[in-house]
Amino acid sequence: MEKNSNKKSVTRRTFLGTTAAAAAGFTIVPRHVVAGLGHKAPSDKLNIVGVGVGGMGFANLKNLESENIIGLCDVDWKYTGGNGVFDRFPKAKKYKDWRKMYDEMGKDFDAVVVATADHTHAIVAAHAITMGKHVYVQKPLTHSVYESRLLTKLAKEYKVATSMGNQGSSGEGVNLTTEWLANGEIGEVTKVEAFTDRPIWPQGLNTPEQGHWVPDTLDWDLFIGPAKMRPFNQIYHPWNWRGWWDYGTGALGDMACHILHPVFVGLELGYPIHAQGNSSLLLQDCAPVSQSVKLTFPERKAAKKLKMKLPQVDVHWYDGGIKPMLPDAWPDGKNPNDRGGGVIFHGTKDKLICGCYGVNPWLISGRVPDAPKFRRRIETSHEMDWVRACKESAENRVPTASDFSEAGPFNEMVVMGVLAVRLQSLNKVLDWDGENMQFTNLTGDETIKTVIKDGFEIHDGHPTFKKTWTDPIPAKDFANELIKHTYRKPWSLPDMPA
Repeated sequence: MEKNSNKKSVTRRTFLGTTAAAAAGFTIVPRHVVAGLGHKAPSDKLNIVGVGVGGMGFANLKNLESENIIGLCDVDWKYTGGNGVFDRFPKAKKYKDWRKMYDEMGKDFDAVVVATADHTHAIVAAHAITMGKHVYVQKPLTHSVYESRLLTKLAKEYKVATSMGNQGSSGEGVNLTTEWLANGEIGEVTKVEAFTDRPIWPQGLNTPEQGHWVPDTLDWDLFIGPAKMRPFNQIYHPWNWRGWWDYGTGALGDMACHILHPVFVGLELGYPIHAQGNSSLLLQDCAPVSQSVKLTFPERKAAKKLKMKLPQVDVHWYDGGIKPMLPDAWPDGKNPNDRGGGVIFHGTKDKLICGCYGVNPWLISGRVPDAPKFRRRIETSHEMDWVRACKESAENRVPTASDFSEAGPFNEMVVMGVLAVRLQSLNKVLDWDGENMQFTNLTGDETIKTVIKDGFEIHDGHPTFKKTWTDPIPAKDFANELIKHTYRKPWSLPDMPA
């Protein structure tokens, strides 16, 4: 008998968190029951629902118009009408609560596109996977390390087709960068530097002391979801949630999933062993204006067919206007920022440079490599390649370019950068045990505190700061909460598979 062969029924009271006591149709279906679902002929259309459809989710769904879009869910309907997603797909059922949509339409849809705020990616996707649904989740894949590990394991357990929405992973730039590195074109890489020109939304802000009236179009409780409740303020929503720790992951979480993808894939990175972070003023609730991170990865063993060696490597990240210094032989006047950021691979024989999404790779020597092409080329859109995977049987499925088996560990790398920044006041290199998702060099007597508000004022022309701090708390407890969040009741995740 398989491990998860017992059905676990969830009542509407438990699942929806309402006072209604009617039994829900939503059921956590055992893996062996759902493993064969979703296999369709290429000519058959998928039935797809979207959760978070007013922004990037709308763009994703427009790239999926060849399929059947049958359900649309968003917590704020202000951004769905007026030539928006509701008008584009008028026959689709409309919801504000994804749990109700899953409950009512669970037997009707095959796949889900998740494009909510970062902090709700995992819970929306995880429950869909346990229903046997294929999932496409916008980047960053999740808000925490634990959530990334959970989606990775659930996707494997339930054998669904998956993709993270870092569309550059389907592009030629990532292919070429990976193939050049594999062919030993720049030698051994022991250092990588990457940056983005983000944020382009406000960061480094004090927490608002007063709330605003919640717009009639918005269900604020549903937006908050598993995070702690706080009064609505226009500084959080729409879009600016990216800069607030409870909902977003700052510039690093937003852009590293695009910019660092060729680094993770091309250098066959796994879990880092050391992490450091620093930034401009670090606040309790809002991401800093600028930050830098250093992640160290151990020596890896490359596949025998590849010509590369993979020594220990340091990956450096910069954002908020900070960029790496230009290396020797850099062409005068050439901007390292290509479509929102850039990467410099420092090799023992040459340097490889590419832009955001891995676009336009080139060598600082001026050589144009002619390396063997071994990566699969994707001729359709990133979204439609996911559709292709959804229609294939689990046994014969070709994974997408950002399948969760890769995107999950990669996203752990990204959110590890967030942890390094938020733990910077410990003033130490953090040692990380990736397998067990824990820091190994935090001691029981270490505490951490963070600035709540900076108290900046000018008196008679003199700038002053009267900072308000949190109370000191054990560093281990603080770190553990960042690794695995405590969800607000009644929100909860499925159990982690063994």
